[in-house]
Amino acid sequence: MTELVLQSLILAGGIGVLYFGAEWLVRGSARLSASLGVSPMVVGLTVVSFGTSSPELVVAVVAALKGSADLAVGNILGSNMANLGLILGLTALIRPLDVAARVVWREAPLMILVTVALFPLAWDEVIGRVEGTLLLVGLAGYLIFVFRAVEDEAPEVLTEYEGFLEAETGPGPSLRLADLGLVTLGCAALVAGGYAIVESAVFLAGYLGVPEVVMGLSVVAVGTSLPELATSVVAAFRNEADIAVGNIVGSNIFNVLGILGTSAVVAPMAVTGSMLTRELVAVLILSVMVFPMLRTGWRVQRWEGALLLGTYVVLGVWLL
Repeated sequence: MTELVLQSLILAGGIGVLYFGAEWLVRGSARLSASLGVSPMVVGLTVVSFGTSSPELVVAVVAALKGSADLAVGNILGSNMANLGLILGLTALIRPLDVAARVVWREAPLMILVTVALFPLAWDEVIGRVEGTLLLVGLAGYLIFVFRAVEDEAPEVLTEYEGFLEAETGPGPSLRLADLGLVTLGCAALVAGGYAIVESAVFLAGYLGVPEVVMGLSVVAVGTSLPELATSVVAAFRNEADIAVGNIVGSNIFNVLGILGTSAVVAPMAVTGSMLTRELVAVLILSVMVFPMLRTGWRVQRWEGALLLGTYVVLGVWLL
């Protein structure tokens, strides 16, 4: 019983360390990117979205290296579910979210596409280095597309991202050693927190007699999604809906292409057949639900946020 309490505290502490590590990494990286003259919108769509997904990346890679593929894949799929059902749902309940055409016609369909692409890639119940490389190539293509498409974005959206970046990082484009320190400290915290979470989650799964994928889908997934929750809620309160929705959708794209791809290249992962018929289906259901919500009036209403949140709870009960 003492060991159970200790490992639970380690899990909670690891999640806390991950959260602050991601915050430091995002803040430092955003300021460094701004000092190099990178567009605020590119920073928002890449550095911020991918930085808030860094906890999932560390946990998935560490789990894959330790042979806990179920925990790694469960964390990725569970995080995508939490992003859409829990975070987008809660954010829309706080304030209805107006959405730019870019999110509707570019990011959201791509999110659905990469989710569907996992079915053939994992059909043989193994996501190996070849599949991982294909996912990383897809990520590179997405990044190139984002950089090229910024020039065509609406001025009001660009202004929104400029205001968001300044509020997050402070004014001034100058390069500071403190920003390098934040990035270094954030990376160290992420690694430490990731190891703590994986070790404690594996122990708790064995002690409680639950599959590792369940731990990945539930406690670990919600814990590693806290940076996305914080970023989206803050953006909603500031009436920066494009950033709130773009952060969620961009994180889901990165989770599949970047995190799953990197994990598979580092250590090929076995995927159980049930993941294709249960967990991946649940992610696809939420992904498909979001698209018509974004198109109807270019806004996610409060009742739609409640629907997403309710669906997330129902799917969670079904899976767990």
